[in-house]
Amino acid sequence: MIRVLTLSMAMLISLPAAAQQASSPQTDATAPSAPSATPASPADSIASIVDTEFPAYDANSDNQLDKSEFSRWMVALKGQEMKTTGKTLAPAEITAWADGAFATADADKSTSVSKAELISYLSGGA
Repeated sequence: MIRVLTLSMAMLISLPAAAQQASSPQTDATAPSAPSATPASPADSIASIVDTEFPAYDANSDNQLDKSEFSRWMVALKGQEMKTTGKTLAPAEITAWADGAFATADADKSTSVSKAELISYLSGGA
């Protein structure tokens, strides 16, 4: 009688654990994995923007930005930044900043900036 009682108690105690195992999903190699939502990296976002906007600033369509084309784009970006932050710069300061940005972005010193150079510069790689 004690054996039956002990066996019954053991079964009652283990019943909730057995129920949890039966209701938990099986994980095996054939089960589909949940898709992972990986956000785009900042470099990918910058590359996408450059690909989209580059033709608008590449006035002569040579797939390079000369100093005036590059400066026009950077001045537009600086204008958006100043509008957002409420800060202002004198036109001479903006021109000096754009000239410095061009010198930095033109990594190969070819006097023009390619898409790859621009992406690198805007990504902070220059």
